[in-house]
Amino acid sequence: MYETHTLKDKIQLFIKILIPILVTQLAMFSMNFLDTMMSGQYSAKDLAGVAIGSSLWVPVFTGLSGILLAITPIVAQLAGAKNKSDVSSSVIQGIYVAIVMAILVLLIGSVILDPILDHMNVEKHVRVISHDYLTALSAGMIPLFIYNVLRSFIDALGKTRVSMAITLLSLPINAFFNYVFIFGKFGFPELGGVGAGYASAITYWTITGLAMIIIHLRKPFSAYKVFSKTQLPSFRVWKEIFKIGIPIGLSIFFETSIFSAVTLLMSEYSTLIIASHQAALNFASFLYMIPLSISMGLTIVVGFEVGAKRYEDARKYSWIGLVSAIAMAMVCGIFLFGFKDQIASIYSGNKEVIALTSHFLLYAVFFQLSDAIQAPVQGALRGYKDVNITFIMALVSYWVIGLPAGYLLANHTSFEAYGYWLGLIIGLAAGAVTLSARLHMVQKRMALANE
Repeated sequence: MYETHTLKDKIQLFIKILIPILVTQLAMFSMNFLDTMMSGQYSAKDLAGVAIGSSLWVPVFTGLSGILLAITPIVAQLAGAKNKSDVSSSVIQGIYVAIVMAILVLLIGSVILDPILDHMNVEKHVRVISHDYLTALSAGMIPLFIYNVLRSFIDALGKTRVSMAITLLSLPINAFFNYVFIFGKFGFPELGGVGAGYASAITYWTITGLAMIIIHLRKPFSAYKVFSKTQLPSFRVWKEIFKIGIPIGLSIFFETSIFSAVTLLMSEYSTLIIASHQAALNFASFLYMIPLSISMGLTIVVGFEVGAKRYEDARKYSWIGLVSAIAMAMVCGIFLFGFKDQIASIYSGNKEVIALTSHFLLYAVFFQLSDAIQAPVQGALRGYKDVNITFIMALVSYWVIGLPAGYLLANHTSFEAYGYWLGLIIGLAAGAVTLSARLHMVQKRMALANE
């Protein structure tokens, strides 16, 4: 990271940071994309089982890993203030927090997973696939949480190409083991959708191992000596991580869990509708990696400028990110509308699933604009370390407005299953409006304080 002086320089630096983040996010998501797609090619029931398993796991993981995203603004602001001494401690303590959270998830999950699945109105075979998929995935839970800390450290220093390289190297491993375990190749048992869980677990261990080696051996990371000395847990640093991270985690949880809640509510529909819904949502989530990457890039550059007390520069970066996201949303919306049938055919050869998925994708077109606003705005707010009001806004937008609206439309109008998607659109739009207003207030307050 370095100081910029012109708008052109800012755009160039932002692109330099953004593109590797985008490639990394797309590659990371490609693992879930491959899990879903390859499970669907095996059978519709396996697709539905992995869909339900993912719906239970994704909000838990994204919410808790959101806590660990606190490392990004912490390290970015320390780097902006040229305070290297505290960076190593923040990273190590973040790893401790990651391990504790992963162990707690494993313990709690072992107790509540069966009761949750038993109360769901799905076929027995689908329920078994969901359970075994999550059990297999849990083998990689601890390294996955640790990797989120290591990646936050790498990205906060502006070295986003390193994260990109690690993820790209691991992606073929995930695809290979999906092929081996799902379809039973090279003498391994044919596990169907459950095999995708084992493939992902192996990939998570690979990513974490590569990141640790690079941080220990390669500059500029090695200069921080993250793994060179033993550090005892510091609850003072934990407190700072949780103070920033818990609101971030809750905000992310409220957003992602509404999608999972919709999937669970749709369990009353047929297996084909569940599979089609999940396929369409999977691709919409794939496109969401674009505004999410812009959001993560904004957290880095805004945090760096705020740490250096260059508030006007931070404001300019916010606008660069927002305009970029809106432009990309328009392109993605046109692409979705024009190629919805071809996209649907990627997930299944079943004609009915293709038709239903194509219809769901029409609604996904309208996700794009709201995501293009609310995601970058949240990223900018995290760069300012303004996170407390944000999660309240997310709670209200998604759970008080979006989900009830979807339930009413699904159960009291002719939209049926598609009503839930209309509710998602309404919730995302509400979030975009309220978060934008909050960013304007924060920037105005910073400008007045700097006068």
